[in-house]
Amino acid sequence: MRRGYRRQKRSSKKGQFDPTDTKNVKHTRIGVWDLYEETQPELAHVPGSSRLESYFEMVNGLPYVWRMLKDIGSIRACWSLLAMYLAIECISSLLPAVTLWYSAQLLHIVQFAVDERKVDKKLLFEIAAGRLACSFMTRFMRYVKKRCTIPLNTRIKQYYSVHMFRAMARLDVPTFDDDAVQRQLEQSFSPNSHSSIAWDTVVMALRMFSTVIQMVSQLSVLVSVLRGQRDGPLLAILSFAHALLQWNAFRSNFASAGVWAATTKDADYVRMEGMKRTVSNAAHRKEIVAGGMREYLISQYKESTHRIGDKARDFFDAIRIHRTQGNISLASFLQDPFRELPQIVFTLRAVQYPASIPVSLASLNLITQTTAGFTGTLFAFFDETGSIADKLADVKRLYEVQNIPNRVLDGKDPFPEDQQALEMGISIEFRNVSFQYPGTDSYALRNTSFKIERGQLCVIVGANGSGKSTILKLVARLYEPSEGDVLINGKDIKLFKLDDLRRATSVLFQDYTHFPLSIKDNIGLGDPENVTDEDKIHQAAKLGGADDFIHGLPEGFDTYLERPVKDYYSGLPEGTISLFGRPVDYGRIRSVGGMESSNSRSLSGGQMQRIALSRTFMRSLADRPTVGLLLFDEPSASLDPTAEHDLFERLRRLRGNKTMVFSSHRFGNLTRHADLILYMDNAVVVEEGTHEQLINKDGEYAHIWKLQAQAFLP
Repeated sequence: MRRGYRRQKRSSKKGQFDPTDTKNVKHTRIGVWDLYEETQPELAHVPGSSRLESYFEMVNGLPYVWRMLKDIGSIRACWSLLAMYLAIECISSLLPAVTLWYSAQLLHIVQFAVDERKVDKKLLFEIAAGRLACSFMTRFMRYVKKRCTIPLNTRIKQYYSVHMFRAMARLDVPTFDDDAVQRQLEQSFSPNSHSSIAWDTVVMALRMFSTVIQMVSQLSVLVSVLRGQRDGPLLAILSFAHALLQWNAFRSNFASAGVWAATTKDADYVRMEGMKRTVSNAAHRKEIVAGGMREYLISQYKESTHRIGDKARDFFDAIRIHRTQGNISLASFLQDPFRELPQIVFTLRAVQYPASIPVSLASLNLITQTTAGFTGTLFAFFDETGSIADKLADVKRLYEVQNIPNRVLDGKDPFPEDQQALEMGISIEFRNVSFQYPGTDSYALRNTSFKIERGQLCVIVGANGSGKSTILKLVARLYEPSEGDVLINGKDIKLFKLDDLRRATSVLFQDYTHFPLSIKDNIGLGDPENVTDEDKIHQAAKLGGADDFIHGLPEGFDTYLERPVKDYYSGLPEGTISLFGRPVDYGRIRSVGGMESSNSRSLSGGQMQRIALSRTFMRSLADRPTVGLLLFDEPSASLDPTAEHDLFERLRRLRGNKTMVFSSHRFGNLTRHADLILYMDNAVVVEEGTHEQLINKDGEYAHIWKLQAQAFLP
């Protein structure tokens, strides 16, 4: 049921909600949740329109299923296992019919006993042996099926993990940050971490195939056996009617369709969930402990849970309870009477024909067992696989994620047009550029114009939030300008191929990140073409000032800043007392296994920034002519004065003729040596020029410079 729900908006255009079109949106209050469901007036008078729409959606998903089957068929390592799995499903689906046939032979024994007043022992032993063989074969098939399932599931899951990895890795920043895209990506993964959408769909398809075979074969045997019985057909019809009513009630309780969205505005519930995340996230632990927040958070959480009461449920729990407690259907009323009807018919027939009691009793028992098996098969099928429409929609989403269009479009022109000219740097020009980050109304840049010539050292200064970092992000083409043009070497930046442009640029952002990989990989990824070149990695670490402390770590460059795979321990909490009075201590086990007590390595902010700088140096080494533009966003924010001075000196010496752009809120030696300074305030370039020019101008730059200089004057 969960996968059937997607948050969307209705509009006059097909497939969208229009928030103003309230007459076509049904609102339901479920606990703390508000459920909004799309209604379609144009289909209101069409009988079965919702089912027709569901069928059309299923048909639209079939090409994706065929594509998935072809992809799975291309995995050579799965061929033999798939063939074996299919054979097992076929044999397993026929075994219930064989078992039923042996059970039906009991009717012959009963009939023979009634007619001849003795038991056919030979037939009885044959039936017993046949049933035992079927039982053994069923168990054996389950064992073999399980042995096939594990490698099949693993190989298919690995194949599609590459598919999803590629689909996510290709997305640009604004596309990946979009909430709708995030939901689409989340829905492309199986909710079961041990499986995958592809494997779940294969299992569903084979289960459908085997279920059909099982039902047809069992019905065939049952019809042939009961054809000569006086009450057989009637008892079979009544028993199957009960099973169908039970299945219909089950389906109606959990069915879902249509376009809908759910949200909660309950302040207590939202705050309660926020506090749960606060205490469960390791990133907040230091603030909680140092700030003495424990008692306050506990008391506030208790108060919130008390005010919400029984309404504090996850949405899917709430909708499940709401639907199961909904209106009672006619099918649910008829279930119990239909369950009793076979016994009533048997009783009436027994009164009318006393001699047929043994045969009728055997027939009733046989039919009851068969219908119970049918019901169990149906329920297990729908419980494990969900609706067919949902599975087809899952497969469709699985393949659609690789077609999500990026917001930043790729150009067609190669860059640079002249490889030798790249050694002289890259020119940058902004012409009346304005920019708003997605989802915000305020401008990060407003009508900004400037030009940085080839080989110049430009420093962008200003207060936090003035737009310095935004300029670097637009130059790196992480975003597109809302208005205006960005030119590179005199041409619109949108014309160049993104891969070529980024290969010629090396950038370090203020909000740099560290990957959950080794330090060696964290640095090497700065130049994907030389990520395994350890000499260059060590050289980059020296340039970034990280070489010394990395060598001081126990595992050196192989150290993981954050280990992506956690260690597992038994359920006994450390520090408690075991059943026999022994304190639980994992220290000895960790020592023998070479395990760390923490999965993350604690480094200072300055050390982390030096690793990020080293990654930038991987692509910006002076002897590499493929880089012509260096972008640094607050590169010394976490460095001490000595480290900052050493960094800027290294950068100046290694710069060569490359164009270098810095953003900073500090004034110092860097601004003194700059060819161009852009002073920004409130998303606008207020002043530009060299340090001397701006000091002589005695404007805002000069004012801030003097304020910082006064701290060092007697």
